[in-house]
Amino acid sequence: MAEEKAWLREKQATKAIEGFRKRRINAQYVKDKGEALSTILQMIPPGGGVTVGVADSVTLHQIGVISKLKSLNQNEVFDPFERDDQGFYTRDIDTVFKVMRRALTADYFLTGANAITLDGKIISTDGTGNRVAAMIFGPKKVIIVVGVNKIVKDAEEGIRRIREVAAPMNAVRHLIKHHNKFGELPCVRTGFCVDCNHPRRNCHYTVIVEGAIEREKDRNHIIIVGEELGF
Repeated sequence: MAEEKAWLREKQATKAIEGFRKRRINAQYVKDKGEALSTILQMIPPGGGVTVGVADSVTLHQIGVISKLKSLNQNEVFDPFERDDQGFYTRDIDTVFKVMRRALTADYFLTGANAITLDGKIISTDGTGNRVAAMIFGPKKVIIVVGVNKIVKDAEEGIRRIREVAAPMNAVRHLIKHHNKFGELPCVRTGFCVDCNHPRRNCHYTVIVEGAIEREKDRNHIIIVGEELGF
C-alpha cells in the first residue's frame, strides 16, 4: 500500500510542477524531509550578509530547517515566533510584529502553504497576513515547502481543505501548545468552520498565487516533499 501511495503522490507532484512552471514559478520534488532540508540549505548562500525570514510553519519545524539555520549561525534569521519550552513567545508582542516586518525584507523567506493545485496555484490563509504578504512581494526569494498531502485538484478544493482541515487544526495547535485564546473559536469548539467573524480567527487573509510577472520569474520556489507534512 505504501509503495502504491508513494507512486500516486509523485505523479500528482509531477503534474503540479508542470503547472507551476507554466506560471513562471519554480518547483521541484524531493523524496523526504532530509532531502528537503539539504535542498533548502543549498539554496541559501551562507554568510555574506544574506538574511533569512521565516513564517510560523509546522512543516518547517518538522523538517528542522529553522533550528538548523540558527545552529549554523551563518545567516541572520528573522524568526518572529521564537518560543520557550512552554510554548510562550520569548519576546513581547510589539517586538514579535517588528521582527515580522523585518522578515518581509529578508533576502530569503521560508514558509509552508495550505494547498497547491494540480495546475500550479498556491493557496494560503493567514490570521495576521505576514506569510501571504511575503509570497506576494517583499523578500527577494521565497522558498515554499509543502508535503504531498497539500496537493489538491483546484482552488475550490484548496479553500475547502483550509476550512475543513488546516484552519481548525492550526487553531487547536495554538490553543494546546502556545496557550493562545482560541478556545472560544467556533471551529475549535465544534471542529467545523462556520465562516465566523471572530477577531481571533486565524483565517483573515486568503491569497491565491496564480503566477508571476516575467521580472519575478522563479522568485517563488516550491519544494514538494514526498511525505505528509503540516496540516
